[in-house]
Amino acid sequence: MPALLLGLVATALCGASSASAGPGASGAARTEGCGAELDAAHRLVATAAWQEGAATVAFVPDPAPWAVGRHFSLRGVVCGPARLLRVDADMPAHRHGMNYRPTLQLQEGGRFTAQGLLLHMPGRWRIRLEVEAQGRRQWLEQTVDVK
Repeated sequence: MPALLLGLVATALCGASSASAGPGASGAARTEGCGAELDAAHRLVATAAWQEGAATVAFVPDPAPWAVGRHFSLRGVVCGPARLLRVDADMPAHRHGMNYRPTLQLQEGGRFTAQGLLLHMPGRWRIRLEVEAQGRRQWLEQTVDVK
């Protein structure tokens, strides 16, 4: 059975911390152009690489920038052979998530909107996007520091 080669490439824009690329991820080649129509000042990108391909998710908060105690949506696009299943956020250092469950609206061309998110306290939050490709599910993660 082919091994899942997972690499997270996180483009750190708007105060987000970045993760390093793992095996099989050639970050720039896979993220370039994905979500280019999104506001570059707030765009975050995460990539998962499988042995037979890769999928990239680019997204922005709406409204931007990230803020404590303000409802927001994520607008984005999935590029590559994957589909988005779920969006969530949590604070690993505090071992809790959001007090809200976002809803996901999938659109044509891999575009999506996740509504009903709220980061209720300041600190480091992890934005999590679950994708499925080739019958396998994987969480893509990106961190943002919210003040």
